[in-house]
Amino acid sequence: MLRPVIAWLILLCSLFCVAGGAWLGLLGGSWFYLLVGLLLGVAACLLLARHAIGLMVYAVALVATLGWAVWEVGFDWWALAPRGGLLFVLGLLLLLPATRRGLRSTTSQIAYTGLLGLALLVSAGVAGYAWLQPQGINGAFSEERMASASSEQVAAAAVPDSEWHAYGRTAAGQRFSPLTQITANNVGELQEVWRYNTGQIRDAEDPGETTYEVTPLVVDERMYLCTPFGTVITLDPTSGEELWRFDPQLRQPPTVTTQHMTCRGVSYHDAGAQPADAAESGAAMSNAERLQLSTQEITAKAAGVAQNVAAGQAAPSDPNPRVRRDSGYANARGVCQKRLFVPTSDGRLIAISAEDGSICPGFGGDDGTVNLWANMPNVTPGSYYSTSPPVVTDKVIIVGGAVNDNASTTSPSGVIRAFDIYTGDLVWNFDSKKPDATAPIAEGDTYSENAPNSWSVSSYDPELDIVYLPMGNQSPDQFGGNRSAAVEKYSSSILALHASTGQVAWVFQTVHHDLWDYDVPSQPSLVDLTIQGQRIPALVAPTKQGEIYVLNRVTGEPVLPVTEEPVPQGAAEGDFTAPTQPVSAISFNPPTLTGKDMWGATLLDQLACRIQFQQLKYGGRYTAPSEQGTLVYPGNFGTFNWGAVAVDPDRQILFGMPVYLAFTSTLVPRADGTSRTVTKEGEPIINENFGAPYATSMAPFMSPVGLPCQQPAWGYVAGVDLTTGETRYQRVNGTVRDLAPLPLPFKMGVPGIGGPIVTRGGVAFLSGTMDYYVRGYDLRTGEELWRSRLPAGGQATPSTYLGADGRQYLVVVAGGHGSTGTKAGDAVIAYALPK
Repeated sequence: MLRPVIAWLILLCSLFCVAGGAWLGLLGGSWFYLLVGLLLGVAACLLLARHAIGLMVYAVALVATLGWAVWEVGFDWWALAPRGGLLFVLGLLLLLPATRRGLRSTTSQIAYTGLLGLALLVSAGVAGYAWLQPQGINGAFSEERMASASSEQVAAAAVPDSEWHAYGRTAAGQRFSPLTQITANNVGELQEVWRYNTGQIRDAEDPGETTYEVTPLVVDERMYLCTPFGTVITLDPTSGEELWRFDPQLRQPPTVTTQHMTCRGVSYHDAGAQPADAAESGAAMSNAERLQLSTQEITAKAAGVAQNVAAGQAAPSDPNPRVRRDSGYANARGVCQKRLFVPTSDGRLIAISAEDGSICPGFGGDDGTVNLWANMPNVTPGSYYSTSPPVVTDKVIIVGGAVNDNASTTSPSGVIRAFDIYTGDLVWNFDSKKPDATAPIAEGDTYSENAPNSWSVSSYDPELDIVYLPMGNQSPDQFGGNRSAAVEKYSSSILALHASTGQVAWVFQTVHHDLWDYDVPSQPSLVDLTIQGQRIPALVAPTKQGEIYVLNRVTGEPVLPVTEEPVPQGAAEGDFTAPTQPVSAISFNPPTLTGKDMWGATLLDQLACRIQFQQLKYGGRYTAPSEQGTLVYPGNFGTFNWGAVAVDPDRQILFGMPVYLAFTSTLVPRADGTSRTVTKEGEPIINENFGAPYATSMAPFMSPVGLPCQQPAWGYVAGVDLTTGETRYQRVNGTVRDLAPLPLPFKMGVPGIGGPIVTRGGVAFLSGTMDYYVRGYDLRTGEELWRSRLPAGGQATPSTYLGADGRQYLVVVAGGHGSTGTKAGDAVIAYALPK
């Protein structure tokens, strides 16, 4: 019979709720689970004893749960669902004739059945009403605002409208295209035009964070992109046909110290587009007695080196050589006028011809390579390399680097360096532990170990001669008791350096004494804003903690207000917490979590999350890591990450993808400085913090069934007025189709990583969500207007351009992302309107 089965299921739920509810109550949480568990237990026992009154008791439990749920979370459907969903389904099963067969008292059974049916009907009505309630902020920009048009751009934005020359389209990092062919009215007609597969997909042999994060460049009817393995591929942007590829032949196989395999893009430079004296001034910065080689001799060398590289015969570089002082190529302008700079995961920066992929000799030597391990301390394979495309000026190329997070206190240096764009000679270096010593390091010396680094993408203003760098921290991220004053000053900051000298122009710190891995992950966007009739040279800087700072890019002073606000205190022994943190007028800091914000698929795993929540140390954002275990929210995944935001300079609108995902962070005391504490021998070295007092155990805050413990939505798209700081809309974004056990297209708002772009046509594009879609949005309202299914995770930033056929194209890379667990792939897909 069905009745005993259902009754026993109710009894099991009762026992879990009674035991868990008592535990939760003793921890300081809600006692309701204990009370509803007792009601369910009484109902189950009555039903097992064949008493029809058990139906009425169950109806009382259902109505009580509904009333409590609405009292806690209001009419939020996704918050109500786990509280009542399981009880509702069990109630429907109790209504079945097969379940009620055998119950005593036929007359009273009819009444009790009616009461249960009424309770289910009320529950369904409340659920239906909640389903129809809007989420987020559903505002819009005015039609007049959308009609705004301006021909004025910051100098760094001087790129042909039809092309995409840098990671953020221009050195200003706006991710804005002036193209207007695709609009909010016709974006729904976009269709796939071509698809190309690189042939390089991550597998089990590769590091877990092997990621396709590349934004393709489009210059002179050529598309340039790189794979996680450093291979540069050039395509015809109109047809998708491969023109050539360059394989750097990585010299370091992945080891336990390799955390990443990433290439966000290559950098492009056209020497022919620069004034003649620009090239000469670059050469003049080097040794005047360099050997002069003719263009023909250099070209001959280039051909020979390219053949050797193609054949795998290039000799490996010395892992820690002296800084080269005499390249032998004083004037390489005649060769590789159009060149690409390629960072590799084994610590090289290679210059190749943008025409045919051949080596550009003279940039660092015959092999066209600068060794980024030069003068580095603590050389360890895989522990340092540049993951992001460098900044190119008319004289130098400026390179930061990713240093392994939380591996050791004796990491390589996070030094930032500028190399002569033609010869590769070191021009200056910025070591944040020695900020005034920017002259090229002496031969035989090494940079400061474990100095804060700049791993993400930087921006550049040629008129001001300033490069803007998002800065990270020294390891470990979660313990700062041993940091020096110099380290503190430049950690988790926006750093403005004079591009010609490396001298500090200004620094703005986004987190004081960062203990949460809230390094600045995003490329700052440079934009001129008109506020109260005054034109202001501004910089827009998104952060992991959810603040978006709008600063004067000349002085570093806030354009929109920034206030210092008190934060939770109390740090691990030997450490401290800053008393306040800077909060911007544009803030996507979510409300502080409470027990009622815990979530799950059912009442049972939601209860488990509430128990976990009560056991963690948490007083809001900036609660310090602890041995007890701390809830970090927003987590180090970031409200914003390396994908940054897109800025429309005409309409002065910001379009972004704020993400909300809580993490846990637990400090684990180390027995000594060298033994593994949180990983096993042979596993990748992550969060061990060798040399520090603590290792760190970190993980997303998840329920026992693998769902986030905080209720949705976890991801949005948002539009912000940059002149006032007002968020005009914040719409739930993305479905759980590729996250749930069943491919259900519920629009719950999912996390994502990757960046958006916007166009003068009034459309924004984004592919970074953890469901496999690229989407088009109305920039005015944030409404999703179009989407197309991707074959793998699209955790990269798209680009758009004009093809040779006169059509505007959208291109996106779908290769997946190791740390998000999205499906791996190797697809490059282009879309356009029908001919």
